[in-house]
Amino acid sequence: MTSYGDDAAVREILTRTGDTWAVVGLSTNTARAAYGVARVLQEYGKRIVPVHPKAETVLGERGYASLAEIPFPVDVVDVFVRSDLAGEVADEAVAIGAKAVWFQLGVVDEAAYGRTREAGLAMVMDRCPAIEIPLLG
Repeated sequence: MTSYGDDAAVREILTRTGDTWAVVGLSTNTARAAYGVARVLQEYGKRIVPVHPKAETVLGERGYASLAEIPFPVDVVDVFVRSDLAGEVADEAVAIGAKAVWFQLGVVDEAAYGRTREAGLAMVMDRCPAIEIPLLG
């Protein structure tokens, strides 16, 4: 199995890339993984920005229907969509000037990984920041 985003990339994104995380696929549904992960990110001092077609306010943060609608800089784009849709989100992250892209557990798109890294962004695939961040100590 290929690893996309080694431990150094994980550490870089979680500690040095920045604290504004757009969470694509985040809604008010507390049973979804995106909600729990966003809550953990907040607990560790990250500002979460919900990105969902319904543009709901989630965990006290105003939502936006797309990455392009966010009116301020985003450091990391955390992706909770199916693998066949994730590449488009990665391309949008590049277009808005994000510094990094994080594909959640089970989200893999090798071509998007290559494009995103080629564009100069840090990237991790098939890992979860809510699992990784407590391991940093």
